[in-house]
Amino acid sequence: MKKIIFLVLFPFLIHAQTFKNPLLPAGADPWSIYKDGFYYYMHTTGKNLSIWKVKTLTELASASPTVVWTPPATGPYSKEIWAPELHFLQGKWYIYFAADDGHNRNHRLFVLENTSADPTQGTWNMKGQLKTPQDKWAIDGSVFEHKGQFYLTWSGWEGDENGQQSVYLCKMSNPWTCVGERIKISEPQFSWEKHGTISRPGPDDKPLVLVNEGPQFLKSPNGRVNIIFSASGCWTDFYSLGMIYASPNDDLMKLASWKKHPTPVFWAENTKGTHAAGHNSFFKSPDGRQNWILYHANSEAGQGCGGKRSPRIQPFTFLKDGTPSFGSPVSTDQEMTAPK
Repeated sequence: MKKIIFLVLFPFLIHAQTFKNPLLPAGADPWSIYKDGFYYYMHTTGKNLSIWKVKTLTELASASPTVVWTPPATGPYSKEIWAPELHFLQGKWYIYFAADDGHNRNHRLFVLENTSADPTQGTWNMKGQLKTPQDKWAIDGSVFEHKGQFYLTWSGWEGDENGQQSVYLCKMSNPWTCVGERIKISEPQFSWEKHGTISRPGPDDKPLVLVNEGPQFLKSPNGRVNIIFSASGCWTDFYSLGMIYASPNDDLMKLASWKKHPTPVFWAENTKGTHAAGHNSFFKSPDGRQNWILYHANSEAGQGCGGKRSPRIQPFTFLKDGTPSFGSPVSTDQEMTAPK
């Protein structure tokens, strides 16, 4: 009887345990990290770097972001602020993001550092450019640790011209320094990776034809190393997720260690309210038992790469051999149980 009275008086507690996508009306390239009882969330705003601090990601719509960094009016990291990621490494917070000076061909990766226990507080100091080997065009940088070694994976150009984005990998000596050579671990190969041709703004930019971007590290329970990436142009409804992977004890800096899954591992096809799903990241539920994928998608077909992309989440599992099983992007009509 007491339980019935409690639920009658506080019915919102019933609904708080379920949710529907999207989490916010807009927010491309979503990223989150869980630490000390809070999720810290970021996405591309285009004008600054902002962090949402929430107990659960399903509370994002009722939370207010904290602007932690505003770019200068001019300079190499003043424009096109894309795909920020927040990491806690060696006792400090780091934000990795891509930016340029107003010319797309000058896009590079940059790093901010904060020694505060809470990344929404303290001071964010510019460490400078995260200079990748050969210092070519670079976006979507993501850092991960494997067997005590830091690695950077990113989307970049082979040379100085805008013709193809591929996924690269290199080692890092610390959270802001790349070392050694880069290797190309994925390039558009299959037909599902080759949809879309568009001319980027600016007279110095040539058409972008083929795209692999947004690489994200995902470790399987058996130790298998997976890199999940976005394929085809984000301006098409064929935007999807692909996967390359390596065995736990493989040398990640050897191209022969990497294998590509021949089909997309996540693609929104004929799904209500969910189109062009991609550019993902991963997180666990607060109790650490559930695996979740965080990604963006459009609510209608043909909306492209603009400000209508919104963040969504859904749980996933692993198969016995370590292959992640994401299923398909869910409809916006589907009610799900919130991460526990």
